[in-house]
Amino acid sequence: MTFSSPILACLCTCLILALAPFPAAAQSAVDCQDNLDCESSWLNITAAERQQVFAFAEQYKAFIHRARTELTFVTEAIAFAETNGFRRWSEQSVPTPGARFYEVNRDRTITLFVIGRRSMRDGFHIIGSHIDSPRLELKGRPLYENSEFALFQTNYHGGIKFHQWTNLPLALLGRVDRKDGSVITLSVGLDPDDPVFMIPELSPHVDRGRGSQRLDDYLGPEDLDPVVGHIPGAGNPVRQQILDYLASSYGITAADLVSAELSLVPAGAPRDMGFDRGLIAAYGQDDRLAAYTSMRALAELDTPEITAVAYLVDNEEVGNRNNTGAASAYYADLLSRLLLAELGDAYREPYLRSAMRGTRFVSIDVNPGVNPMNPGAWELGNAPKLGYGVNLKLYGQGNNANSEFIAWTRALLDANQIPWQTSTYKVGSAGGGTIGGVFSSQNNEVIDFGVPLLSIHTPYAVSSKIDVYSLYRAAAAFYNAVDP
Repeated sequence: MTFSSPILACLCTCLILALAPFPAAAQSAVDCQDNLDCESSWLNITAAERQQVFAFAEQYKAFIHRARTELTFVTEAIAFAETNGFRRWSEQSVPTPGARFYEVNRDRTITLFVIGRRSMRDGFHIIGSHIDSPRLELKGRPLYENSEFALFQTNYHGGIKFHQWTNLPLALLGRVDRKDGSVITLSVGLDPDDPVFMIPELSPHVDRGRGSQRLDDYLGPEDLDPVVGHIPGAGNPVRQQILDYLASSYGITAADLVSAELSLVPAGAPRDMGFDRGLIAAYGQDDRLAAYTSMRALAELDTPEITAVAYLVDNEEVGNRNNTGAASAYYADLLSRLLLAELGDAYREPYLRSAMRGTRFVSIDVNPGVNPMNPGAWELGNAPKLGYGVNLKLYGQGNNANSEFIAWTRALLDANQIPWQTSTYKVGSAGGGTIGGVFSSQNNEVIDFGVPLLSIHTPYAVSSKIDVYSLYRAAAAFYNAVDP
């Protein structure tokens, strides 16, 4: 199938991204995986395949430039879905094989699915990822004045290092819900003509004596307040000038900010990194990289044997909570409604339980890769490297997928000549979580994998273009897989 999306209309349409494996590397890839003695994936591709990798990266960068929060991701994903033949699911929708649907949960999660030939009672093939990323959020009463500057009080979403968010151009994105039911959408800082916001740090001229402090003493979470205004008015302080601006430009009052979801995110566009342009530096690759690749793979699917689903959720960075997070009952509710649409009056609750048990769920989330500035943060024998393909996450301590599902996944990747590696955090000194455990507890067969990044959870994470493309190919292989 061809790929199209309004946000990518400016890209060259003559570049065709094939789902076929890289045939030149087929045998060497299988030998490598059998011996666990692999080379960088860049060494095993032809010039034509390299062109595919780079073309895919351009489309990925164009999408995530605008999709910087869960709200904006869902907006862009709806446009993507409708352009690629998906229709909004409703109670009147008929789940015939090959039909393509999407459903949105409270504007903050989105699910895309393609109906398979087999009954959904037998289970689903689901890829789950999260679309929230570490960021700053405005408090309910954010605006204040200090030293004749107007500033915003913030909180933080997800694990961040506070000092990394200073002296950085920030954009303000989100929504304000007013009492009358109207919604004001804000996006300030992404377009070149927009103003930006910034948390100013002390210059070296005036902070002597502070350099010996611990970082968490030097800069804490209550110090992450960006400057949002500077010009006072006649008889009015700067704070009032900003309130007047919000009222005149958007119809927003100070009280309206109580019922707002406004985020501060890095304003810079995704960029190629390095002379060879093999890397992508961009905000929000955790985990919109996984969400985009799974969505792309699903859009290019014909009629699968098993119903294929991209389940893209909010709030993983803060523990999968709320009714838009992975732990919400919305997941089981959605699957039950799909079964009801297929079975009609014959539907019974045990059919949902049977479908859950028969479901294969791939939880895809990025993770730290080996960093050349500090490779000792990993035990290198079990460390994922950029450029070496997708990685299977082997946590140990009861958190792995069952060995038979790991073997099934290995066979799938090898059969499609998709490079893979493994990752296990250094025992007792590192760790991280995904949405996978939530779905394992619902009796799905779950495996965690992803791709490695540098500088994960910072304002600009770094991915390898060939890993992004490998993840897309892995998602496509999973959706097309046929169970015995």
